[in-house]
Amino acid sequence: MSAPAPSPLAIVDAEPLPRQEEVLTDAALAFVAELHRRFTPRRDELLARRAVRRAEIARTSTLDFLPETAAIRADDSWKVAPAPAALNDRRVEITGPTDRKMTINALNSGARVWLADFEDASAPTWENVVTGQLNLIDAYSRRIDFTDERTGKSYALRPDAELATVVMRPRGWHLDERHLQLDGTPVPGALVDFGLYFFHNAQRLLDLGRGPYFYLPKTESHLEARLWNDVFVFAQDHLGIPRGTVRATVLIETITAAYEMEEILYELRDHASGLNAGRWDYLFSIVKNFRDGGPEFVLPDRNAVTMTAPFMRAYTELLVRTCHKRGAHAIGGMAAFIPSRRDAEVNKVAFEKVRADKDREAHDGFDGSWVAHPDLVPIAMESFDAVLGDRPHQKDRLREDVHVDAADLIAVDSLDAKPTYDGLVNAVQVGIRYIEAWLRGLGAVAIFNLMEDAATAEISRSQIWQWINAGVEFENGEKATPELARQVAAEELRNIRSELGDEAFAAGNWQQAHDLLLKVALDEDYAEFLTLPAYEQLKG
Repeated sequence: MSAPAPSPLAIVDAEPLPRQEEVLTDAALAFVAELHRRFTPRRDELLARRAVRRAEIARTSTLDFLPETAAIRADDSWKVAPAPAALNDRRVEITGPTDRKMTINALNSGARVWLADFEDASAPTWENVVTGQLNLIDAYSRRIDFTDERTGKSYALRPDAELATVVMRPRGWHLDERHLQLDGTPVPGALVDFGLYFFHNAQRLLDLGRGPYFYLPKTESHLEARLWNDVFVFAQDHLGIPRGTVRATVLIETITAAYEMEEILYELRDHASGLNAGRWDYLFSIVKNFRDGGPEFVLPDRNAVTMTAPFMRAYTELLVRTCHKRGAHAIGGMAAFIPSRRDAEVNKVAFEKVRADKDREAHDGFDGSWVAHPDLVPIAMESFDAVLGDRPHQKDRLREDVHVDAADLIAVDSLDAKPTYDGLVNAVQVGIRYIEAWLRGLGAVAIFNLMEDAATAEISRSQIWQWINAGVEFENGEKATPELARQVAAEELRNIRSELGDEAFAAGNWQQAHDLLLKVALDEDYAEFLTLPAYEQLKG
């Protein structure tokens, strides 16, 4: 008697979208279902392991390199797989969501790589999830164009040789996709994003001389990297793609992953291409994990925590040394400035800060770096061109002068700065304004001339929570309390109403965003991720 056929994925509570049948084919959904059956149980175990580790950090207020993996770190013989030609030169990478206009602009930007983002720069509405996949398929088959209805401006792709290489970022392991379920259980968003993209594009990309390349977000341990590696092996075998075709760059954007950089590269060594220094999520992770660790772990205003802070310097220098020791690319952090079309002086000051930041990264040994806007590509390119010249990278700079102890990575009190009242106001402003846009389906939002995404909203609400629970007193004599946060939030809501007018204010999600920010910033039970309660309120 033959075994019963496995039950198919169900599309739940989703309005039909134009051309969705090109993405949600029976074969593609069957592939995602198989990924779900094989790997979601391990995903669930690893999420439970995160909670155990967090409880241990709460008990000890410390972290260390893992004794059980010391042999991997001590073994100098292993390296990651050589970079494919399309990923060998990564000196400037642009990031952004996969809407149609951004897809064209990012590919045309002059950057070497585009991080096509289904994660922090994308609110996971069903439309964004599906049409983002469709836009990438259209881009690879050169069927993509866009005309802005407001301005009448048209956008089209440049010749293939001038286009950025795509590195796609799926959602983190913690997020589910409620619209795709198997026997009533949602499929992890990571497997939906990866599965649909790989199924439709792996062979197409090989035919174009590239490959299915990925950024892996929110990784907290080498065991989570091992899970991704097993996903890659299965996916390649299942679709007849040669093993090692996939390449993955892991964002070191959690404090626990910073202690396992070598182990993460080791687990992915046949598929690894590099590590990236993800600044805002990294700070968010420090606050989240050490939120009850006492005064020495209280972070000052986020804008006061520059990459030259001693504990951030330890993190980036260790990342460069680790990557180059193992033959991987070290990719620097984000330049988030959004140029003003009206204020040349603002641009001048900001461009100089961006240039200084990129100069520092290039001289420290990074092989490339991120920008959020096409106008920043030439600035970052100049910084890396000055150091790299015609070389594609500088992996030969082994940075053996770098020595980082476990305590250096969490020496938050080495930074001579304190939380300020203005920092509280900024955290509330960014939090409300970002969440309101996210609830409208926008994941990358320009706020005060900076490109904000979910990571900056996370650090904003986490700092409010931490400052209140640590009883911080600001320079003006006011103490961080729930009442003060509510007062600042109410004032910001009034300012937004005045700025927009009553009609536009009423048309937005401002009260909802205000309430959600205060919930995740003031609740005694700290929400692991802002996007989890926010997803419950996201329409579409």
